[in-house]
Amino acid sequence: MNISFIEFAQSNAQHVEAIVGLWTTACGPTLAISPRLVSYNWQPMPDLAQAGVLAWQAGEPIGFVLASTLKNQPATASPEQGWIDAIAVLPEEQNRGVGKALLAWAEGWLRDRGCAMVTLGGSLRPYVPGLPVELEQLSCFEHYGFMNRGTVWDVAANLAGYERSRSVREVAGAVRPAQPGQEQALSAFLQREFPGRWRYEFERFVQNQERLSDFMLLWTERGVDGFCRLTFEDSARPIERFYPYELPRPWGQLGPIGVSQDQRGHGFGAALLDASLRRLHNNGINGCIIDWTTIVDFYAKFGFTPHRAYIRMSKSIA
Repeated sequence: MNISFIEFAQSNAQHVEAIVGLWTTACGPTLAISPRLVSYNWQPMPDLAQAGVLAWQAGEPIGFVLASTLKNQPATASPEQGWIDAIAVLPEEQNRGVGKALLAWAEGWLRDRGCAMVTLGGSLRPYVPGLPVELEQLSCFEHYGFMNRGTVWDVAANLAGYERSRSVREVAGAVRPAQPGQEQALSAFLQREFPGRWRYEFERFVQNQERLSDFMLLWTERGVDGFCRLTFEDSARPIERFYPYELPRPWGQLGPIGVSQDQRGHGFGAALLDASLRRLHNNGINGCIIDWTTIVDFYAKFGFTPHRAYIRMSKSIA
């Protein structure tokens, strides 16, 4: 096996195109990615280290792996946590040791940075939240020591005929799109209620000057008590990250979504979700994805059905 590894460089268009082609060929058109998604996922983030390599043979790319780890942010991730962001090998080159070599490189890179645990997917710039069930690769990753940690789903609906769920009731609050100048109010809410990943991601959102109205805010008499992030086809976060290709266009996405802990169980979550879905509907969205969830039955009340399943997998590399 005469294979060379070349360090991935986001500034190298050939590298980006190679990753797009390798991933899409290996995973199929319903999981296709774009150069825009690769570039978005490779934007610098504070305390996040990212690296990757492309495997080349006879002058052509045949596989790649991307890995990452977050340091100095214990509320968001353990410093011993690492991720395999993405990995793919051309179908005709599989079962020849290429994937094994790529995994070994990524695990070594993570181990050198103090990581003791590696998770497949679900990173801070995710391509997938886990192993797509449809790829039928579970036994392959189990062979390399990864353990099945459970299943998460994307759920989907056509919002063309969206109607309010019977589970929605009137609440002592109002839901509106966020407006410039409300960044601090939302940041304070996230710091209080969701100080981990969602707070960290919002700080990056503001730093990158993305469109604040992509957030829906739940306001009560004490201020912001809930939030929901939306993705449109013209949002900075690429809609193709959610793989909506089998749904009718225009596409939209919803999530994450959350309300204050002491306000749960009073209908605020349903009201926030309904208002966010109505906004998507009123903006002409048809195919809508709610990604990376385990509460499938809750979203079924709003017309959503399972769209794609992912297996969460991790292993010790201590």
